[in-house]
Amino acid sequence: MGIIMWLIVGGVVGWLASIIMRRDAQQGIFLNIIVGIVGAVLAGWLIAPLLGTATINEGLSVASFLVSLVGAVILLAIVNLFTRGRAR
Repeated sequence: MGIIMWLIVGGVVGWLASIIMRRDAQQGIFLNIIVGIVGAVLAGWLIAPLLGTATINEGLSVASFLVSLVGAVILLAIVNLFTRGRAR
């Protein structure tokens, strides 16, 4: 059941992050899922311990969803730095 949760939450988080960073027209559902999952992993590793919140693996909550979204936005900002030369 964990992998299904990763795919669903990853897709939603990646989609929202791509809308926030204005990259939605450039990537499809597959890249949204990848960005969401990788962003959630990075956020769970870096941001969640600093804030003392749970990660998606420990249970779905508003705080874990927001931490994952922040991680995905940061990931897209880093990708923008390398592809466009600025973070927007």
